[in-house]
Order: sequence, then structure tokens, then C-alpha cells
Amino acid sequence: MKYELFFQDDKSNKFWIIELVGKTYKVSNGRVGANPRTTIKEFANIEEAKNAIEKQVKSKLKKGYKEGKSPAYKNVDWATLPMNNETFWRILNLFNWKKQGDDDAVIKPAVKVLSQLSIEKIYKFEDILSQKLFALDTMAHAKEIGSECYKEGEYFSSDWFLYCRCACITNGEKFYETVLKNPSTFPKDLEFETLITAAREAFELKTNEEWNYKCEDFSYETYSNTKGWKKA
Repeated sequence: MKYELFFQDDKSNKFWIIELVGKTYKVSNGRVGANPRTTIKEFANIEEAKNAIEKQVKSKLKKGYKEGKSPAYKNVDWATLPMNNETFWRILNLFNWKKQGDDDAVIKPAVKVLSQLSIEKIYKFEDILSQKLFALDTMAHAKEIGSECYKEGEYFSSDWFLYCRCACITNGEKFYETVLKNPSTFPKDLEFETLITAAREAFELKTNEEWNYKCEDFSYETYSNTKGWKKA
């Protein structure tokens, strides 16, 4: 009994192999081309070991792994991709959350990719981000951000709400779409201000010039979405 799985995306190329050896299973995994990590676990009998293997495989498949040997990995030629909704989310997916606690380090891989694109595409990335932040700029969402939520007649930090909207977007496309439709699912007391610096840092890294671009169609500043703040 043996399963061989792999996982590939814009920042990962990993393999995972699990094999039944008597009453134990042996797992080998890691980055393709690197020395594998090996784990061995023993069970009371073969059936327990088989059940544990099936459970492990099911978990990996759920996380996006596929069965088979890793195919040749192709690096993304980011410069050839159009700057659209799909590319926007792919770039955000490059964030290195292993560096959580150092926001600049988290966004560094995405900034590096953005800096390799044309100035027009960097601007377009900013436009897409602005539109998404604008869409979340509603009273209904502001009431759901946690301890510093909007309450009529009380102090409300417009900056904090902006940074909370940034955190929502960094959770990915599916999460963002869910929160957009259902404000009650907004993440509580989370912020990621650094998201709004990504395009600026990429532009300045590319050109060594000061960033002075603003999206003409959408402002991400709180209260810009006037329809979203109309009282029912």
C-alpha cells in the first residue's frame, strides 16, 4: 500500500509519499529537489495503520494535493499575464505567512513580482485593490469588525476600518466574496495595513521614483462608498 502525491502552485512544488510497512507507515515529504523529511509511525496492527494512511491521504487531497508524481514545474512568467482579477489574487497568494508578525516580510514576495511588471500593470493592481476595498466600505461591514466596530453616535476610526478591510482581502478570494455578501462573517479585530503599500513599494523598487498614483474610479478611504453608508 503506497500513495504518491504532489502539490504545485505559484510558490510551491512539493511531494508527499506514504507507504505501509508492516504495522507502520512511512512518510517522505518535502520540496521537490531537496532532501526529504521522513516520518515513521507504528500501530497496534495492520488495519489501524491502513486506516491512518487513508485518513492522511484524504486530508492531503482536501488541501489541494493530487495523486501521482510531480510533473515538471514551470515558473510563472508574470510579465505575460494580464493584470485582472485572477492575477490579482494569484499575487496576493504569494504572501509569505510564515513571516507573520513582520508585515513587510509577508508581502515581500508579492512586491518583488509586482516590481517586475510594467508600470501600467502596477497601477491596475492598485485599481483592483481599491475597488475591492471600496466594495467593503459599508456601514453593515463596519458594524462587524470587532471591538472597535461602528456604533452610531460613538467614535469610530476610519483608518482602523480601512486596515480591517485590508485584512479581509488578504484572507483570499473565497473569503472576501463570502464577507462581501455576508457582513457578519467579517474577521474580528484583525488588520493588515501593509496591503495598501504593496503597489507603492513595487513601483518605487522598479523606478526609484516617488509613488503618486491614485485610482480615479474608486477611493478606498472610509466613507467613500456613499451608497454603502446610507441608512435603511
